[in-house]
Amino acid sequence: MDFRFTEDQLSIQAIARDFAQKRIAPVAAEFDHRGEFPLDNIREMGQLGLMGIEVPAEYGGAGMDSISYVLAMIEIAAADCAHSTIMSVNNTLYCNGLLKFATHEQKLRYVQPIAAGSAIGAFALTEPQSGSDATAMRCRGVKQADGGYIVNGKKSWITSGPVAKYILLFAMTDPEKGARGITAFLIDTDRAGFHRGKTEPKLGIRASATCEIEFTDYRVEADEVIGQEGEGFKIAMGVLDAGRIGIASQAVGLARAAYEATIAYSQERKAFGQSIGSFQMTQAKIADMKCKLEASWLLTLRAAWAKQQAQENGGRFSTEAAVAKLTASESAMWITHQAVQIHGGMGYSKEMPLERYFRDAKITEIYEGTSEIQRMVIARNETGLR
Repeated sequence: MDFRFTEDQLSIQAIARDFAQKRIAPVAAEFDHRGEFPLDNIREMGQLGLMGIEVPAEYGGAGMDSISYVLAMIEIAAADCAHSTIMSVNNTLYCNGLLKFATHEQKLRYVQPIAAGSAIGAFALTEPQSGSDATAMRCRGVKQADGGYIVNGKKSWITSGPVAKYILLFAMTDPEKGARGITAFLIDTDRAGFHRGKTEPKLGIRASATCEIEFTDYRVEADEVIGQEGEGFKIAMGVLDAGRIGIASQAVGLARAAYEATIAYSQERKAFGQSIGSFQMTQAKIADMKCKLEASWLLTLRAAWAKQQAQENGGRFSTEAAVAKLTASESAMWITHQAVQIHGGMGYSKEMPLERYFRDAKITEIYEGTSEIQRMVIARNETGLR
């Protein structure tokens, strides 16, 4: 196997690292404290090509591959998980599905401004009563005589919902067909019938705005349907496979930041006349942190490679994506936990970023499929049993 990255991949990694360390890291704690969406930074990230890395240039993106996306995501997440959450939604949950299923005209209209960073995209699948069980959704789209739809219902936990211009929405159009009765729509949030709820006060990724959205007799035009009627569930599941690679990358970047902070602290902090990094118990924690970090990184790269192979040759990459997401997210939670423990009281203080890393890590085990869902996906794919 060749583990060397191409010049283009290393270039986007360097661009992301430079922006992350110069523009994001210095302000991350303040944005987290205020719970403020970092709009100016996101626009600049778009100008750098980071909001549409895999989007072709004709649609406003950087036209790069899945490995490039992983490398860039890791660098942004190492500076701030909230920024990387916004980046992940734009790149994978929004742009990815449209690139595969939207028409050329739809891509020009709905992908180009998102990939360029001039607008924000969002993904609306979860509802107040249906999270992991997407087929239980109650949001309804009723087809009209002219081919359009009238949408009514609620969606919850919509990342970037408070600021999104366009939303990829999944609604039930034929309840009798279950999963095959779900259709994907493009929503313009400036149109009548769309309403935003309050911004959620979250434990972590506080600079990433999240809210509930509601539709009251919202009119969707016929040319705002993505794919075909009834293809929504298939589109959503494919999008989530790609999105899980983004979250795995996020978890790797976050864990790396916590690990690097721990190495530095273990060398500097003295106790009983020596650096705490020389204590056997601390060394055991560091060794385990390193192993989990490296495993997560390699599994995430493998998932990105599998995605590229699927795009070129057909097939699925759901198992690789689930393995990467499960391993990286649970490793990030464990690594940040150990990092706080090694830092002791300072790890619990807001004067250092460790407590933010710890708070941010938890969400990686929940969104875009909980750890329990990842285990179910992996086991079902391996056994063929449902």
